[in-house]
Amino acid sequence: MNQLSPSTVPAHVAIIMDGNGRWANARGLPRAMGHRKGVEAVREAVRTAADCGISYLTLFAFSSENWNRPQSEVSDLMGLLKTFIRRDLAVLHKQNVRIRIIGDKTNLSGDILPLLLEAEETTRANTGITLVIAFNYGARDEIARAMRALAVDVAAGRLTPGEITPERIAAGLDTADIPDPDLIIRTSGEERLSNFLLWQGAYAELMFVPEFWPDFSRDTFLSALSRYAMRERRFGGLQPAATLAVGS
Repeated sequence: MNQLSPSTVPAHVAIIMDGNGRWANARGLPRAMGHRKGVEAVREAVRTAADCGISYLTLFAFSSENWNRPQSEVSDLMGLLKTFIRRDLAVLHKQNVRIRIIGDKTNLSGDILPLLLEAEETTRANTGITLVIAFNYGARDEIARAMRALAVDVAAGRLTPGEITPERIAAGLDTADIPDPDLIIRTSGEERLSNFLLWQGAYAELMFVPEFWPDFSRDTFLSALSRYAMRERRFGGLQPAATLAVGS
């Protein structure tokens, strides 16, 4: 962590937590054990992010496509989510963590939605790190929902097509009041975004690490942050002329 300073720590880190099942399979364990071990990695990631001064940590917990997994695995994942909120909410609240939920909240059955809303409401006034949980989330669905809302405004005469700007679209996303991620990390060696923060991640630094999510330790996180600190972010522009190397 000696390469990190407040000026190089990203304000917002988003993580695609991948590889729980493969972690379990490699050890001859049921996939459910990989998910349970992954919850421990979530706790460690939140602690590390808070210690480093990261303001927002977004975790891709459950995608809108994950409902297509075997029912037994979906049920286990729902059970883990419930356990995490019930067991960890008080601790996170005490640590001044604010919880935000992004994703489609419509048609969530059972006691999942009340638990998610309780987590948000309980921690709403907290001023520490914001833990954003992407649940039942898909970026294409998120963008489509925002565009449908704008289409309603156009049809009602409240907005003209020419007034639909990137800023208006962003304001209609689930992350409207959350800054775009500076760094998106995916574990398990896979190198794709899998429908995660497609709009918000337009200028994010991407980092793919080989570790399965249950093995994503504090040291792994700090190593990723150190690598991020060495990157030159240009946002479509050029490096300052004084620092351009010959042939750049």
